[in-house]
Amino acid sequence: MTATAISPHVLLAGAYPEWDMAPMRAAYTLHHLWEAPDPAAFVAEHAADIRAIATRGELGASAELIASLPRLELVACYGVGTDAIDLAACRARGIRVTNTPDVLNGDVADLAVGLTLALQRRIAASDQFVRSGAWAQGGVPLATRVFGQRVGIAGFGRIGSTIAKRLSGFDVELGYFSRTPKADSPHRHFASLSAMADWCDVLIVILPGGEATRGIVNAEVLQALGPRGWLVNVSRGTTVDEAALLQALEARSIAGAGLDVFLNEPRIDPRFAALDNVVLTPHHGSGTEQTRRAMGELVRRNLEAHFAGQPLITPVA
Repeated sequence: MTATAISPHVLLAGAYPEWDMAPMRAAYTLHHLWEAPDPAAFVAEHAADIRAIATRGELGASAELIASLPRLELVACYGVGTDAIDLAACRARGIRVTNTPDVLNGDVADLAVGLTLALQRRIAASDQFVRSGAWAQGGVPLATRVFGQRVGIAGFGRIGSTIAKRLSGFDVELGYFSRTPKADSPHRHFASLSAMADWCDVLIVILPGGEATRGIVNAEVLQALGPRGWLVNVSRGTTVDEAALLQALEARSIAGAGLDVFLNEPRIDPRFAALDNVVLTPHHGSGTEQTRRAMGELVRRNLEAHFAGQPLITPVA
């Protein structure tokens, strides 16, 4: 079944899994922006028809793209982060925006904990140690235990608080950095990120992206974390001053880092690959089949609600 000629026209900024593409093809006339050899010409050709953009968190929707679509009514984002969507441009024209919150909280929290364990217990390095046959020549270097440490969580929204719940079973002392204290949280609040970095053994970053947090984990914060401190980033590559981080990792002025996000993804700085004090994953915090199916369903439900004139399921304020 395919969309009819009168179906709403939707611009797809990037591919979705086939389990989402099939029902979307049935309901809408889809325009595949990522397949166009000349994206600007492609948009201009179809601009008069397009009423919605279906995008992904890392692709977003620029002010230029939004301005080129005179009938645009909705930007539906597959992902929780909206920093790559020009929200001001949307507000100025009354274009509504949706994302996929909550359904990915548990997966991102699991990966944050997994990176912490993999990093401090040297799981990836130990796996290679066994595979290479080096075990027969001697023991593996000692690791760092996780329980009993101080863990600071930078960002204490839905995902940050879920990370805290996961880690509460590890007998760690928890603190968090946010603009205001959470009245219902028993954990220590820090108004200064540098102060929390100085206090904690592990700094987990789950701040939203955007200009307000760009490079917030800077050389000062890394210096406060110190040579026995560990950084885990499951937020956005922009939240960390990557040049300062690479310098700190190479100089061993921090102990190591577990990173799921980077600048210039997927073509990340090759200096990371040469480091033995990092664990690297490919921006896969929500990367389980169950969660990706739930995210796609939420995008489709928001599109359906919008075109039916019903309240959006997960509008972005």
